[in-house]
Amino acid sequence: MENTEQIYDWHFEEQHAERVDKFLTSSGEDWSRSQVQQWIKEGYVQVNGHTVKANYKLQEDDYIHLRIPPVKDVNIEAEPMALDVVYEDPDVIVVNKPRGLVVHPAPGHYTGTLVNGLMAHCQDLSGINGVMRPGIVHRIDKDTSGLLMVAKNDQAHMSLADQLKAHTVTRRYVAIVHGVIGHDRGTVRAPIGRDPQHRQQMTVIKQGKEAVTHFHVKERYNQFTLVELQLETGRTHQIRVHMKYIGHPLAGDPKYGPSKTLSIQGQALHAKQLGFTHPRTGERLEFDVPVPSDMEKEMTRLRRN
Repeated sequence: MENTEQIYDWHFEEQHAERVDKFLTSSGEDWSRSQVQQWIKEGYVQVNGHTVKANYKLQEDDYIHLRIPPVKDVNIEAEPMALDVVYEDPDVIVVNKPRGLVVHPAPGHYTGTLVNGLMAHCQDLSGINGVMRPGIVHRIDKDTSGLLMVAKNDQAHMSLADQLKAHTVTRRYVAIVHGVIGHDRGTVRAPIGRDPQHRQQMTVIKQGKEAVTHFHVKERYNQFTLVELQLETGRTHQIRVHMKYIGHPLAGDPKYGPSKTLSIQGQALHAKQLGFTHPRTGERLEFDVPVPSDMEKEMTRLRRN
C-alpha cells in the first residue's frame, strides 16, 4: 500500500438514519468498527463539512468525507494464530481462510489480520506489496472463506501475479444464492466499477473494468440455489455484484442482498478450489477444501426443506 493520503467520499441517499461509524464499517473496505471510530475521534471524518461523533445519525442527502493520513513508520507485528495451512514450500504457502478474518492490515488497523498470523508462521514473505501486504498476491473479502495463495519471495510473487493477469489461475467458488436458477450453466460478462450513487458499493457500470464470471448450478432448493462459480477476472466483489446483477444475490450478503436469510455471518461464499503453476518447478498445483461447517449446515437444512 502506498504511503500516501487516501480520500473517500460518499453521498448518503437512504431515507432511514444510520450511525456514521456503522455506515463506514460496512463500506466494503474491510475497516473495523474500532478503527473507524478512532478516525472519527481524530477528526478525519466530516459530514457536510463538519466533524461529527461516532453516533451521529446520517440523514438523507448527507455528504461524508474521510481523509486517511499517510502511513509513516508502520511496524506490522507478527501474531501467532491458528492457520489452516493447506500447502507450503520455500516459495508458496496456501491457506484456507476462515470467514470473518481480514486478509491484510489497513491504515489505523494493524493487528488481527491474516498477514499478522502469516508473519508469525513464516518470516519469509515477499515485499512487493510493501509493509502492509507482504506476500499477498490476491485477496478475498473478510466474510468470504476459502483458499488464498501467498508468495514467500519476490520471484514467486511476480510469477503468481503474472498468472492472475493471464487468467491461468483456477479460482472456483461455491455460493448459496437467492431464487431458483432455471438453467444449468451461464456466464456473466458485465463491467464492474464503483457505484456513483452508493460509493461504498461496486456495481455493473458501462465505464467499469471488464469482469467475467462463469457459474454452474449444483443443487436447487425451495427458494435458493447452490452454484459453483469460476472467476475469469478478479474485480472487487465480483461474484457478489454479478449475481445481484442477474437477480440472484448471495444469501446473507449484507451489502448486495438480503443479509439475514441464513444463520451465518456474512455472505454464503467459499473459495473452494485454487490452482496455479508453481513459480519455481513449473508443476501444476490444484487444491480443494470443503465448505465451512456453518455453510454446510445451511445446505443440509435447505435440502430437508
